Amino acid sequence: MSGLRLYAYHRNSAGERVRIALNLKGMDYAYVSAPALGDRYRAINPQGLMPALEVGGRIIAQSSAILEYLEETHPAPPLLSADPVTRAQARAFGAHIAAEMHAITVMRVRRYLAEQMSADEASIAAWTVHWLSLGLTALEQALADRPTDWPFAFGDAPGWADLHLVPQLSAARRLGCDLAAYPRLLAVEAQCIDLPAFVGARAENQPDDPG
Repeated sequence: MSGLRLYAYHRNSAGERVRIALNLKGMDYAYVSAPALGDRYRAINPQGLMPALEVGGRIIAQSSAILEYLEETHPAPPLLSADPVTRAQARAFGAHIAAEMHAITVMRVRRYLAEQMSADEASIAAWTVHWLSLGLTALEQALADRPTDWPFAFGDAPGWADLHLVPQLSAARRLGCDLAAYPRLLAVEAQCIDLPAFVGARAENQPDDPG
């Protein structure tokens, strides 16, 4: 499969998820910095959010929809287990990050708290850490409850849950979270962090990283 164009931003963790997936599947794509396009990006993706994947001139918005598309159209290597329950658990793990954590701690939400709710910097930081910590605690327990102590989140190879987790842990550190209370999450991260698919997807390795 060729001709894929990914609109993203180096520090956008949703975009990093998709980059990891593309790398794990060995798929070529062109990277476009969405912020560099300014108002033109909203004409490409009316949601105005990142990432978006262009496939043959058609746009797929939202990282979860992009990941489903990649898994359906390029199933090898798989991001999800062959076992239906494990597959669903990995999806739930990823959804908790994408919908319950990332979605309420992103820059536009924190900017709204500052500009419209008059929250000061300390209050916004405390609010962000509160919600991230609740989510990380739930994810840590999800790993504790697994029937098998896999090296990766839900299997012997990196996949759906892992590509959500690693960018989220990076963002949590940047936003001031102490991760010492989450040894299982950190152990999975340690398995992933030096793999080429994850290294190549990191913020600092993208063309629009300021260096």
